Amino acid sequence: MIKRKLLLSLIKHLPKKEFSIIIGPRQSGKTTLMGMLQDRLAQEGEKTLYLNLDVEWDRPYFGSQQALINKIELEFGKQKGFVFIDEIQRKENAGLFLKGLYDLNLPYKFIVSGSGSLELKEQIHESLIGRKRLFQLTTVTFEEFINYKTNYKYKDSLLSFVEIETHKVLQLLTEYMNFGGYPAVVIETEQKEKLRIIDEIYRSVLEKDVAYLLKVEKTEAFSSLVRILSSQIGSLVNFSELSSSLNISYQTLKKYLWYCRKIFILELVSPYFKNTRKEITKSPVVYFWDLGLRNYALGLFGNLYSPAAAGFVFENLVFLLISEQIRLSSAKLNFWRTKDKAEVDFIIERGPDIIPVEVKYSSFKDVKITRSMRSFIKKYEPPEAYIINLDLKKSINIGKTRLTFIPYYLFMFKALPRPEKGMNIEH
Repeated sequence: MIKRKLLLSLIKHLPKKEFSIIIGPRQSGKTTLMGMLQDRLAQEGEKTLYLNLDVEWDRPYFGSQQALINKIELEFGKQKGFVFIDEIQRKENAGLFLKGLYDLNLPYKFIVSGSGSLELKEQIHESLIGRKRLFQLTTVTFEEFINYKTNYKYKDSLLSFVEIETHKVLQLLTEYMNFGGYPAVVIETEQKEKLRIIDEIYRSVLEKDVAYLLKVEKTEAFSSLVRILSSQIGSLVNFSELSSSLNISYQTLKKYLWYCRKIFILELVSPYFKNTRKEITKSPVVYFWDLGLRNYALGLFGNLYSPAAAGFVFENLVFLLISEQIRLSSAKLNFWRTKDKAEVDFIIERGPDIIPVEVKYSSFKDVKITRSMRSFIKKYEPPEAYIINLDLKKSINIGKTRLTFIPYYLFMFKALPRPEKGMNIEH
């Protein structure tokens, strides 16, 4: 079984009265995670109840709040207990339903999960302000992937492992970039079966999340949109061109892109700008939340042979690493691109500081600084900047900026690493 880092955060939140609400992509492991948490509580002698709105015989308990309370009291009486509710997005007006339960001040702790549908993210957020904490479960992260693939032998010394066993980690990187992090895909060893599983996941997303939850009757245009965007990682999204290619209106395109974000297919990153006359300020760039799903949509699942194709996926991986590590902070993630075609892949805004990050799927023998990075540093004079690559560890000063070349496997452990402390950077 794949161990998920989010489990520890959920355990710490159990004593809180707030609802613990797990959101994330379909088949990312939410039900398995809830099962692990339920087993842990049962082993500690706690009373637990698991209900799933995808299961026909559980649905009558959600006909009203009183019907659910009657079921819980049948199991627990009026004593403390832990109630697990899976697939809550199936419940109409889920946010209001849960709000009513919370306001009854019941002696039960509720742990709730559901896919990232509109009903779940929007209505629950608005209805449960101050009554819930959201926990976002992604597909398996690269760090979780390495731990699983090494049978957790190095779980307490993973940083040392990735620094020493760089060749093995590169092999794992290649596998992860090809197949992504859906748990069922990760666990399966045969490529043919991996392909069957990702096909089922892809169809499930379109047929259930898109067609059913989002009330989109015709999924052909939506599916075509996903395929087109899968070929445009890190590229500007041209809304007019896309709407014309798909033969859908501009507003429908915007709505579909919104859907893609809400059900964790992809994310749009906005540009960073201060001079609106010189920098492009309207078009975002696109990244996918799971590399395997992206590859499948493009017909490259398990077939990333060309360096160019792998380079785009590597950039997407760095997006995932940064996103994971700034999720609970106030930091913002943007990109920088000017009309003069200078571009920096990522700009991390951390308070008043801005940190440019370039991504290079390359091995460097020595520093090689792009014109775009020099241009950004000259214009904004950030305190630090990073070039994420396959293996070079080195820092240099450019004016007031400390520019650090850092391997992806070190960057994985800290979103904004300080080269002066513990990162073994050559000076």
